[in-house]
Amino acid sequence: MTDMFGILRRAVTPGRKGGRADAPTRPERRQHNLFDAAATFVAASVEDDQERMDEASGWVSPEALSFGVGELACRAVIALARERDETPDAVARSLLGLADG
Repeated sequence: MTDMFGILRRAVTPGRKGGRADAPTRPERRQHNLFDAAATFVAASVEDDQERMDEASGWVSPEALSFGVGELACRAVIALARERDETPDAVARSLLGLADG
């Protein structure tokens, strides 16, 4: 499983491809919001698709992408906690491979 902090680090690392200044010049079909960018970025990270990660990181500012990825992580932990009937803390620690306590 891809480390969430690694995803965030790649999203906000200076010199990465993407960002508004480096966005492709081709016309966009629709405007992307930070949640669309975050969902695409995380899915591409899991699939190790650097091209899609770069594209998604160009849709919004690095700060907005970081916020969106964090919000996605929170929502995913809450959903898994409900599904597993566990606390969000237990689920988050389990996903990160941390021992209880």
